[in-house]
Amino acid sequence: MISLEDCVGLCGLTEDEVLAIAQHEHIPAIVAAEFGNYLSRTPEGEWVIKAMIADDIAQAARSGDRARELALKLVLRKFIVQHPRCEARHLLQIRYPDRRLDGASGP
Repeated sequence: MISLEDCVGLCGLTEDEVLAIAQHEHIPAIVAAEFGNYLSRTPEGEWVIKAMIADDIAQAARSGDRARELALKLVLRKFIVQHPRCEARHLLQIRYPDRRLDGASGP
């Protein structure tokens, strides 16, 4: 039988990130691991995960749960470091292959 830890290990996210998705979407953690795995495979999905965590931070702030708010801010920070495509200021650091060098002839 596959455990939650196995699913988290395979999904490319941390347990805290999976738990943030689970809380945001009101789904079990194991389902959140699969959903997070799907989302983390696309640049748009990384933005969605970032927004979910940011929403959870705002909810914790509104409810006065300062400890949860700070914990989620740390989760968000680590997520951005691990998934730089979801943060505009990191886009310049990503090196995309030069399409002109792929051997295709130009117009």
